[in-house]
Amino acid sequence: MTDLQALATEAGAWRRQLHQMPEILFDLEQTADFVAGKLEAFGCQTHRGIARTGIVAVIEGNGRPGPTILLRADMDALPMEERTNLPHASKHPGRMHACGHDGHTAMLLAAARQLAAERTHSGRVVLCFQPAEEGGHGARVMIEEGLLDRFGVDEVYAMHNQPGLPVGAFASRPGPMLAAGDRFVITLRGRGGHAAAPHLANDPVVAQAQLVAALQSIAARRTDPMDQAVVSVTWVAAGSAEALNVIPAEVRLGGTIRALKPETRRQNERHLRDIVAGVAATFGMEAELDWRPGYPVTVNDPAATEAALAAARAIGTGAVDGDCVPEMGSEDFSYMLEKRPGALMWLGNGDSAALHNPGYDFDDRAILPGLRYWLELVRQRLPG
Repeated sequence: MTDLQALATEAGAWRRQLHQMPEILFDLEQTADFVAGKLEAFGCQTHRGIARTGIVAVIEGNGRPGPTILLRADMDALPMEERTNLPHASKHPGRMHACGHDGHTAMLLAAARQLAAERTHSGRVVLCFQPAEEGGHGARVMIEEGLLDRFGVDEVYAMHNQPGLPVGAFASRPGPMLAAGDRFVITLRGRGGHAAAPHLANDPVVAQAQLVAALQSIAARRTDPMDQAVVSVTWVAAGSAEALNVIPAEVRLGGTIRALKPETRRQNERHLRDIVAGVAATFGMEAELDWRPGYPVTVNDPAATEAALAAARAIGTGAVDGDCVPEMGSEDFSYMLEKRPGALMWLGNGDSAALHNPGYDFDDRAILPGLRYWLELVRQRLPG
């Protein structure tokens, strides 16, 4: 075994320990204690309490001047039940590391240990262990609490595992890589009544059926065919199965709307508001729209992306795709990319279950190539 292989093996044990104790959003006290304890033992300047449970570690280099680059790992899990039956399965019912944040954290901890031991780089490395990526806007909160300015960050980089991509392979692209993901809840209020006399009521169920169909025109008829947008109505609630002869007075429905360009995102919201108002007016209903902005478009800086791809190619662990197809999922690393140049990189997780699937597990074989990528990126961006 090489030293890095031994370190990756040890990081695999850390990863499985983290997998057993998943925590949600900002409530990461146990995870934060684990991470901070490791960083302090490695000799890193460790700062706790940013966005409640976020942790920042600073590793000064060899004293030569250079930029400050930030490497980010997310730490939070998902509120779902694990169905893997693995020896290291979650010990917290209703919580699961179903997106590989345990692996991301373990890889960055391993990089911290190696970088702190060597300190051959110029400039400074800032390691960000972030809470609340899974819907909590944790990156934005860390930025608001001074993450980038306080530590003088010049560039930002993140890595996320990708099921279906071979272990050891990498993929990224300049420009939009992941979509903005906004959410909405719409309430239509009509007039309830007896199902046998619909003319005496004002049926919001019929109106919502028309609304669901009309919302699809946002992507199909109001968005440039060369652009990308998707609208998904994922929830509808009205009436009661115990009273099927009653026309309800109110219907609620909700879902997500996604885009790969900031301007398309703004356009989608305008179209959604117009359609809701139009359908309500057509059917003589009251309508209420609860618009819930999600994460921005994840836009990789071209120069930073090329630097990230160069590091991935240099370690030679597998194929490197420099023009991968953008995806319609979203990622709150986008907030950091709005403030500083940087890039998100996919790391292959092999033939695993999909992300956010109860049968998912991070593949520990990905730790070594992920570790080597981080170290090579630092070497290239901060040459000694």
